[in-house]
Amino acid sequence: MDCSGRKHYHIHGFDSRQHLENFVSDKPEMVFAEDSLVFPIQRLVKTFSLGHIKGDILIDFTAGSVIHHLYSACDYFKHLIVLKIQDRCILELKRWVDRRTGAFHWGHIAQLHAEIEGKSDQLEDREGKVRFALQHILKCDLEKDKVTEPIDLPPADCIISFALLDYICKSQDDYFKYIKKFSRLLKPGGHIIICGGLGTTYMTIGKDKLHMFTYDEDFVRKALVGEGFVIDSCEIKKRTVESDLTDYKAAMFIVAHKHC
Repeated sequence: MDCSGRKHYHIHGFDSRQHLENFVSDKPEMVFAEDSLVFPIQRLVKTFSLGHIKGDILIDFTAGSVIHHLYSACDYFKHLIVLKIQDRCILELKRWVDRRTGAFHWGHIAQLHAEIEGKSDQLEDREGKVRFALQHILKCDLEKDKVTEPIDLPPADCIISFALLDYICKSQDDYFKYIKKFSRLLKPGGHIIICGGLGTTYMTIGKDKLHMFTYDEDFVRKALVGEGFVIDSCEIKKRTVESDLTDYKAAMFIVAHKHC
């Protein structure tokens, strides 16, 4: 724990199911839909539809067992490699992939994608396509030089990171360090997509209050450019929802490519 008594996701873990229920479920009391679901999905659909971000391999570095940001990606990449820090998050995700009893329900995400893409007749096909793409779910350790040791990862065409850096970074130096690791996993010219919350200091999941790294848009731009990335686009959505589960000020969606 830090001096405020807040836990760290990559050290202490968290209740992955409660995290899903709080921030990405279809329950009436889940108040973050516009920021955590609609905003990133709209941006991803738009970004991928431009046609220049595609290829063989996409690597996903995301906190918890969240997958709603990958529904669009499976149309543009042959293989999705999902890397998780916590075993609990891997088990939660595999429960859905394997259609086990008690798996989290993601049907509302398929519906949301269908509405945004105008393809409401392809709901079942969408769920099946995502499950088929999620055949590579691996444990990772970002403190190691080879994050999936002893497994070698193929160079990626794209990396997506959804809020992971918000949870695991304790300082600006940490953020720079992880951006450098992401860059090493990308092909020359490859893309990185980062989604996160600006100005966040904490996240509450169940009984636990977790540390969150606080940053702003300018800092993320600086971190990416400093590692040789070219910013392609950046969109910010100011928070409108009221909830004491977390204190982010705005949602961020930024796309950049690695300079050849």
